[in-house]
Amino acid sequence: MYLKKPLWQAEGLSSESQSQSSSATSAVEELVNSLNTQRIYREVTLALRTGLRDARAEFSFLRVRGLRNILKFLRSVAESDSTICLFCHSQSLTELQVVPVLFQNSLKLSRDDQFPNLDDIFSLEPVKITSPSTDTEIALALRVLEGCCLLYRDNTALAHKHKAIKVLMNILSTRGLLVQGPCLDALISIMLDSSANQMDFEACHGIEKVAEIIKDKQVDENIRIKCGEFLLLLIGHVNGRERPPMLTIHEDIRRLLGEKTASLIWAASQFGSTLDPDQRQTALYIQARRVLESLEMY
Repeated sequence: MYLKKPLWQAEGLSSESQSQSSSATSAVEELVNSLNTQRIYREVTLALRTGLRDARAEFSFLRVRGLRNILKFLRSVAESDSTICLFCHSQSLTELQVVPVLFQNSLKLSRDDQFPNLDDIFSLEPVKITSPSTDTEIALALRVLEGCCLLYRDNTALAHKHKAIKVLMNILSTRGLLVQGPCLDALISIMLDSSANQMDFEACHGIEKVAEIIKDKQVDENIRIKCGEFLLLLIGHVNGRERPPMLTIHEDIRRLLGEKTASLIWAASQFGSTLDPDQRQTALYIQARRVLESLEMY
């Protein structure tokens, strides 16, 4: 969905209509706005139904196609507040919810769930065999999850119902470079303003796993920098509330990464509050690289 302007809006009101009375003009504008809202909502629901249909498919290549379409749709939705509101409304409808489909299909990594046992194969009942998720599919699903949670905060609660933290920590531990970056971004998005997911992260010893990756010099440098960005966002934004759920996080970072690195992370985590998005991203990268450099000297 690309939310193209309809003909009646693209052409606008004619010069003749502009000469009408203000009340008549107001009525026409209300009609145009109403038609436009209805059109956009139809596009939203159609895009979601089409993307979710493929995202539920048995074959990975079809699920990848569906996830790519949903991701394009989310980027289009994020361009205006009105379309974001329509997307949020759509997520109150069970049949249009994106997050459950992600965890029931692309992020469902258990072999027992993917392949039936022999007794099932030789039974009289038909068996649905689903192809396993590829790294490309998982990376796309994580980007979709990130977008859904950032656009609509109630999606973090849906993610929690599907044990999102446990699933994502498993992905972070077992998958490669293509998946680890999106996984760290998705972790931040589902923990933001979600004490339940933050407590799950602490229960899964998530900080230990991130520290293990960032300290491993055999790991790709870009992923280690991504871990640094994750820690900065975790301290400065996710866990920056009064009486946060993750009470021991500062002590854990100090214990795992050393006093110097922990102090740097704490000092640098407050960056960018007055910067525009591009400047914030640049500042985040620079600070994450400094965190990595401090570990090299530790």
